[in-house]
Amino acid sequence: MLITSDALDAANGVRHAFFTRDGGVSQGLYASLNGGLGSADARERVVANRARMAERLGVAPDALVSVHQVHSPDVVVVEAPIALDARPKADAMVTDRPGLALAILTADCGPVLFADPEAGVIGAAHAGWRGALGGVAEATVAAMERLGARRGRIVAVLGPTIGQGAYEVGAELREAFLGEDPDAERYFAPGTREGKWQLDLPGYILARLARAEVGTAHDLARCTYSDEDRFYSYRRSTHRGEPDYGRLVSAIALAP
Repeated sequence: MLITSDALDAANGVRHAFFTRDGGVSQGLYASLNGGLGSADARERVVANRARMAERLGVAPDALVSVHQVHSPDVVVVEAPIALDARPKADAMVTDRPGLALAILTADCGPVLFADPEAGVIGAAHAGWRGALGGVAEATVAAMERLGARRGRIVAVLGPTIGQGAYEVGAELREAFLGEDPDAERYFAPGTREGKWQLDLPGYILARLARAEVGTAHDLARCTYSDEDRFYSYRRSTHRGEPDYGRLVSAIALAP
């Protein structure tokens, strides 16, 4: 049902989970632990799945907090539960309040969980290529610092993300990266088709975490596209012509 990181397991007072697609009540394309309110899955099933995740993290169902993700570098400071229908548009959250779980939804993009256990500050970010290039990792670290964290103490963990071998992109995306960040060239390898490139999104996200000067950054090294049994994948669903796809949830909380 979930995967954890040794680095975050060692953080006192911090709970976390990179939930897989297993262990929920959804059916069909969404089987079974779909956390995506933006999917066409039955809302009551998604809510039931999210309640199971909250229970696993030891928080109340309404304390599993998420945002309306828009591929931005925007960060929200969470001080209380947010109603599902009132989620602000953003792609990262930070908090210093025990009993709140910050939940990021992905289906190929990179979920990053952050913790400074000494300061009692946590964060979570959704890093697709737009967010990573736009600086969502750095913005999350800066927001954590404003709550009292120190970047040199922060542990950051990248959860299941599409791997380079499965992530073919066009030359225009590579050019967009290089126009904003010339150092990104090393994260593109020639594709199998002319004019195409393979983007190492996990590698690029880790590089941006290093640029943010976090204390340690870790990668679970799990590819969402290639492991259908455990992970949803937007790109895999697109390649199959499927009408929709489920969303994975990665979440972190300070123990109540």
